[in-house]
Amino acid sequence: MAHFPLNHPARPIYRVLAGVVGLYILVFGVWGVALTWGDPLFERDGDWALGLRTNLAFALVSLVFGAFLLVGASRRGNLGHYMNLTAGVVFLVTSLLMMSVLQTEANFLNFSMSTVIVSMVFGLILLGTGLYDKVGPPEHEEAERQRRNHPMSEVHPR
Repeated sequence: MAHFPLNHPARPIYRVLAGVVGLYILVFGVWGVALTWGDPLFERDGDWALGLRTNLAFALVSLVFGAFLLVGASRRGNLGHYMNLTAGVVFLVTSLLMMSVLQTEANFLNFSMSTVIVSMVFGLILLGTGLYDKVGPPEHEEAERQRRNHPMSEVHPR
């Protein structure tokens, strides 16, 4: 089983970072919906919002994901941890899938290469924040701190 650090001292910073990503995605979604309202759901023309190409379907999905990430960032327990891990994987997989269909009719979310890159960066940020924002009981935190600072845990070359 993987070892996730518990009660990492920078956990609040990671939650803020995930919240900023969620806020950007939410604002992008609102702007995209306002821009593409009345267009067909999967239209593939040149509508751009906050530097990313969009259509109504992508803007609506962004609204949902932005709200999802803001909820995860506002939670103190492990819900945010699992939400960030899940969202990071979803962003990475979606960016790879949409990159593979970028110049085809299967590009139903109207992605551009800049959208793929931003999705990959957001996926990596969310995956990283999810790895370090797990919360555990205080006794686990103390045991982890002692394990890290124990003199025998360091490797000394002979």
